[in-house]
Amino acid sequence: MEAKQLKLLLKLLGIAGYHAKIGSVKPNTKSTIPECNRICYQLRDRGWVNLTEKIEKIKITPSGKAILKVDPSELPISKKELAILNGCQSGTIKITEIKIKSATERNQLINSLIDRGFIEIAQAKPETITLNETGKTFLLEEYNPSGNNPTLTLNLLNNYITFLRKNQSSSQPETPENQEISDQEILELIIKLDREHNTNNYLPIFQLREKLQPPLSREEVDQTLYRLEENEKIQLSSLTEAENYTREQLQAGISQPIGGSLFFIQVIR
Repeated sequence: MEAKQLKLLLKLLGIAGYHAKIGSVKPNTKSTIPECNRICYQLRDRGWVNLTEKIEKIKITPSGKAILKVDPSELPISKKELAILNGCQSGTIKITEIKIKSATERNQLINSLIDRGFIEIAQAKPETITLNETGKTFLLEEYNPSGNNPTLTLNLLNNYITFLRKNQSSSQPETPENQEISDQEILELIIKLDREHNTNNYLPIFQLREKLQPPLSREEVDQTLYRLEENEKIQLSSLTEAENYTREQLQAGISQPIGGSLFFIQVIR
């Protein structure tokens, strides 16, 4: 791992919830935002962090072009979504060129089209960064510092030591692969994760998947959530504002034939 990547991670460890705006975790005072963005993408590609991005440009996909050839009366999209697709036909466009007054509605429509594979992101920039469970595991169990040219400040070293101490006592044994997990245990885990992440009874499904996959498969998690909803233990709801989540987090939702993916879990009390 490059020294600048390590510095950024250790700065992130010093921020509550290991979640921060990109500009607040620059490795050095002289680091530029583009350089910081590049490092954040490198860390994301290694699977250690999640990023929320601001979409700047989009372009149509082959699937999007194909759907424009279908009879308009048979299209599974709204008029506004159709307008966005038509606007992309000639090439990459800025999202600010889309003539929808509400930015929230515009972003929701764009993310819906992305989720269904009709358009894709042509240009985006990261806005926030969060250390995920894989990153935590790497720093706790796998990272082995080496070299004789120290570049870390005592503050960064203190962040790492505090992180190690905090997680030393809270580590939990892994669930054996062959051990079945009951619906009630998963319901209790949902309540626990909601409390830990302070999501006010709107737990994103990706938080649950990070804990259960593995040992469970994606399909097993989906079916468990459907059973809990059928038994009136939880309620699943879709996302209205997608700009605060990464594409990977959005893809962790449960796709629906009509409308947006199911994204949040609410416990019925």
